[in-house]
Order: sequence, then C-alpha cells, then structure tokens
Amino acid sequence: MPVRILLADDHRIVREGVAALLRREPDLEIVGEAADGFDAVRLARELKPDIVITDISMPGLNGIDAIRRILADVPGVRTLCLSVHDETRLVGAVMDAGASGYLLKECAYEELLLAVRALLANRVYISPSIAGVLMKDYRERRSGGAAATNSELTTREREVLQLIAEGLSTKQIADRLHVSVKTVGTHREHILAKLKLTGTAELTRYAIREGLSGLDVGARVPPEGRSR
Repeated sequence: MPVRILLADDHRIVREGVAALLRREPDLEIVGEAADGFDAVRLARELKPDIVITDISMPGLNGIDAIRRILADVPGVRTLCLSVHDETRLVGAVMDAGASGYLLKECAYEELLLAVRALLANRVYISPSIAGVLMKDYRERRSGGAAATNSELTTREREVLQLIAEGLSTKQIADRLHVSVKTVGTHREHILAKLKLTGTAELTRYAIREGLSGLDVGARVPPEGRSR
C-alpha cells in the first residue's frame, strides 16, 4: 500500500509544488491538503495519514499546536515540519510538540524525500543546517538554561494569543473557541501576566516573533487602545 501523506501550508503554491514532487514517487500518495492548522487537524482525524507535512506559521491554529493535536488524536502518525524559520526556539518548540522531523523550505527535493523515508523508518530527521544549533541549545537547556517563554503558556492560552494577534475581537475569539467572552478575557490577562507584556501590540509582536501567528513578520501591528 502507498504511504499516505497530508500536506498543510497556507500558501497554495507551496502545497501544490510539494504535492507535485512527491507524486513522482510511486509509493507515496497525497491524500489531502490543508490551508490552516484547524483544517490540518480535522483532515488528519478523518483521513488518518501516515505522515503529515506541515508549516509553522498558519492562520487560525499554528503548526506547533496542530502537531500536538494531531499526535494526540491520530495514533501512529508521523509529523514533519517544513518551514522558513531556522530560529532555535521554534525548532525546539516543534520537536517538543512531538514532531519527527524539521526541514527548511530552502532544502532540495532530495532532502525532503530523505526526510520522508527517515520518518517511515521510525527515525527523526533534522536539516543538517540547523542540527548543530539545536544540539547546542539542547545542551544549554539541560545544563540549566532558561526554557522558551512560550512554554509557560497553556495550549488554550497559545490559541487565544494567536487569535488576538490575528486581529479577532474578544467576542470573535469566544465564538471560535466555544467559550464565554469572560473566559477569553481571563486568558488574555493570564497571558499578559505570564509574558510580562502590556497590551495587544506587544502580544502581536510576541506571537509573530515566536511563530504562533500566521501573520508575516512585517505585518501591521495593531495600535494600543483599540477596543476588544
């Protein structure tokens, strides 16, 4: 039976390009494509692929939290992150979420295929260009260095933070997450306290910097004082 692969990336041209390349292999099958993290989780539950290849920065639900949900809901699935981000904290966060591999989008197709084969053999694959930096960070953390601030947030707080950064109002976030407006407000205050930030603009900058938002780094940051 062919290996079943689900692709998740908010850029259609990237999804179609990766799908076209992988379809060259007779033993690989693209069973679905998702444009955001929520769709990735939903399709993974429905299609039960062998491998999910996902980006980090996607609207609605970022790839890190999507990986966590997919691994919790789909037994045996392997996840591979394909991203433009090479920052140590993001690579570490992806691996901490349970991913089996991390590739940079600048990689050659041969490396992507190598990573897929490694996952199928129950091995971990990390781009050589970032493996050394990741190991250095790992050693520092093991020796008592501080963990990423992002790890202080709960899963729900990360979801609320991402939606705040993407410009949703408190009511819209409440409707999206099926909770009360008061609950969203409480989460927001907890996030501000944990991260030692003061408002929406700083939350947005933080979310973009940490890869928790589908917004680009150069995206417009909302001014403070806007009603939520």
